[in-house]
Amino acid sequence: MKKIIFFLILLCAGTTFFYVIDKAFAEKGRKYYENLGYIVWDIQTKEKVIALTFDDGPHPKYTEQVLNLLDQYGAKGTFFLVGEQAEKNPQVVLRMYQDGHEIANHTYTHPFTKSVSKVMKEIEQTNDTLFSITGYSPKLFRPVEGQYTDQLVKEVAKEGYKIVMWSWHQDTEDWRNPGVNKIVNKVLSGVKEGNIVLFHDGGGNRQQTVKALEKILPELKKQGYTFITISEMLELQKEIK
Repeated sequence: MKKIIFFLILLCAGTTFFYVIDKAFAEKGRKYYENLGYIVWDIQTKEKVIALTFDDGPHPKYTEQVLNLLDQYGAKGTFFLVGEQAEKNPQVVLRMYQDGHEIANHTYTHPFTKSVSKVMKEIEQTNDTLFSITGYSPKLFRPVEGQYTDQLVKEVAKEGYKIVMWSWHQDTEDWRNPGVNKIVNKVLSGVKEGNIVLFHDGGGNRQQTVKALEKILPELKKQGYTFITISEMLELQKEIK
């Protein structure tokens, strides 16, 4: 009898666990939100353009190295910044903005939370921080780990923000430090016009990301790709439509 009761407790706990995990994601799918224009993963185009995006910075060492490489190859990037890191490294934020890169919002503390009100508060706090540094208020937002609910999307859109994800096959998973060659191969093996690539310039040791970019940037440039910001990509999408 005790074994049966124990099994039932485990079953109930498991059901609750999977219910919570399920509710951490939106019920409406990609096509629905793409059609509304609330979220972008990539765009369909024949032009050889690609958007390189960087999460979790700025970092005083690695972000500067990324910026140096982008400058070397005439590339523009989009940086989804964590507000508290921006406060610690305002000179890096100012440099990326003045160099023509795009700054965007990635919450203030990078919280793992399903609380819509907390996320919205952090978006506002980060935007205030970025405005105080650059005089610019971003309207692009990337949720932590790319997780969102229908309610979060609704609130973000209501405040005039657009959610930016990434091409499903262009998540480099560089935060795992899988090795430079794996990062390089991930990008180059599946690259396609209109892709949005996900890198990380903060949140840990990003030396592998920097080393990978040293190989990725010249190769894609050799293939004829132009590196553009997310906003430039969205403008191109409007022209195509």
